Formats: sequence, structure tokens, C-alpha cells
Amino acid sequence: MLKKKLKLTLADIARMANVSTSTASRALNDNPLIKASTRERIQSLAKANNFSLNAAASRLRTQRTKVIAVILNLDQKTEQSVNDPFLLKVVGDLNQALNAQGYELLLSNSIMAKDNWANYFINSQRADGLIVIGQGKHNDQIEDAALSGVPIVVWGDVNVSTHYPVVGSDNFLGGIAATQHLFSNGHRRIMFLGDSGHSEMRARYEGYCKVLQDNHLALDSNLVLPADITSHAAYKAVSDHIKANGLNFDGIFAVSDMMAIGALKALKERYISIPNDVALVGFDDIAMAELMHPALTTIRQDTKRASVVMVDKMMSLLKGETVDSSAIDIKLVVRRSSTFGAE
Repeated sequence: MLKKKLKLTLADIARMANVSTSTASRALNDNPLIKASTRERIQSLAKANNFSLNAAASRLRTQRTKVIAVILNLDQKTEQSVNDPFLLKVVGDLNQALNAQGYELLLSNSIMAKDNWANYFINSQRADGLIVIGQGKHNDQIEDAALSGVPIVVWGDVNVSTHYPVVGSDNFLGGIAATQHLFSNGHRRIMFLGDSGHSEMRARYEGYCKVLQDNHLALDSNLVLPADITSHAAYKAVSDHIKANGLNFDGIFAVSDMMAIGALKALKERYISIPNDVALVGFDDIAMAELMHPALTTIRQDTKRASVVMVDKMMSLLKGETVDSSAIDIKLVVRRSSTFGAE
């Protein structure tokens, strides 16, 4: 019987499974050349003996892939996709930052990767590490990958306690800046448009609530419209609200520019003056924001800077270094959708 060691080697696992080392390595890497039953048996044996599949893959590689997988962490029920302008902006900036370090970008999504990100991306040697865009409503998959030893950096909410480094804007401060701007311009019935189930959006909602509280304004749940993070969902939510309640608000804080654009369409179709009747603030500062009519006031996220920071942290993780989370500065960009005095 094999004597128990503090750290098992691949050869140990192979002996326990009564197979060759090469067969064990292929099975642990989910190679389809190995029968499914054999793969499952060896993988179960490795897990039962606390043998790290990720560590096995790392030892087997003689060199890195020089590829980083960028995962769009999309909720299965969302209509948001890779063609979202903000996601495209982040992916483009990440690609430039990775190329500058001599790495390629492999674009995927959480739906394709399913549950076992470590096995799908790292053990299969598709990539050396993962950069995840968005923590989503549930971060179990991200936590599982991080705890298994996968080098992982996430674009998300820096104030959430995690086992992985997060890079992101101060969403709470952004929510405060957007809502305070509307309040300072005389608006008192301010609608919140977005799904606070996402950690980043929740922080923006908490900033919105803080401004209401600080200025002694009651939180009206009727003015909190949960909606998918798409222009279509925002358009429908605002349209339905006006049909049911009339124009009972004078400002909108939308958690993304795409949602703000959907709200803008719903208002303009009803000949509601912007910003005279309703002022509007978005979040992200996508290129389209300043091209709208009226141009959209928004909270700018510095995705170029954030991408460089994320890639720098990934390079540190690949060297085995400890990495902390980092907040990226946000900026209120005032345009005509919230005040006639803006450019």
C-alpha cells in the first residue's frame, strides 16, 4: 500500500490508479483520448487524496501558453452579450495591455466554461490565468477557481470580501456622485434604474440610497426599477412605469449608459423634455454617450487604466506573488442630459 505523503506527485496518483504516468496526466487534463470511465476514476482518486489538478497541470507544462483567458461573467438569464459597448471597450483595452506583456487574449464566457473553470481553462492548457469581467449575482465559480490555485483577477466591486484580487471603480462613490448631481440640480423624485442583484450595481444603488438619506428624501420603492442591463430592458421598464404611473419622477440614475440610452428613447417617444422635465445620468462613459441627443451625463470608468492594473496583477500572480485589490478613480462627466449649461 502506498504510504501517505504531505504532497502527492503525479507518479503517486498513477501508481494508485494502476496506470502509466502519461495516462494519469492525460486523464487529469480531461484528454478525450482516455476513456471517460478511466478519466472519471483517476480524477475522483485525485480529489479523494487532495491532489491538486491545477498543480498537476502546472508541473506537466514545460512552458506557459502565453495566453490569458478573459471571461465575460454573464448571468444565464441576461440578454447582455459581448456586443455590449462597455464590455467591448474593456476587452479591447485588456487586449492591448496583454499584448504589451507578450500575451494573447482568449475570449470566452461563463456559460461556455460551465462550472469547472480551473479544469476547462488551466488544466486543459488553454490559458495560464483568468481575467473575469464582472462578479455577477453569484461568484461561486470565481471563488472555486481562486481557491483551487488558479491565477485569477476580476473586474468587479473592490469592497466585496473575496479570495481573489479585484480591480474596479468605486461603485458606491459613483452612485453618490450621479445621484448628488441630480439632487444638486433641483431634482427630488429620482428613479433608480438597474438590477441591484449584481454586486457592482448594488454598490451603485447603495450610493443612490445614501444621497436620498443624507438629503432627507424618502426612498420610494416605486421609483426603483429592476431591469436587465440592456437598452431594450431599460426602455421597456421606463415605458411600462410611465404607462402605469404617469410622469411621477424628474430624474433617472441608470446603472449603465446602455440602460440610460434605453430610458432616453422611452422619454423622447413621449415628447418628455430632457433635462427640463427629466434629467438623466448613466454610468460607464461609452463612446456613444457623447453622441446621443442630448449628450449623456455619465460616470466615467477608466477602463484603460483598469486593464493595465489587471494585467500587471496577473503577471504578479503568475510569478507566485501576493496581490491585493485596487480601486480605479471615477469621474462625473456632465453633459446636456442633466443640465442645459453643459456642453
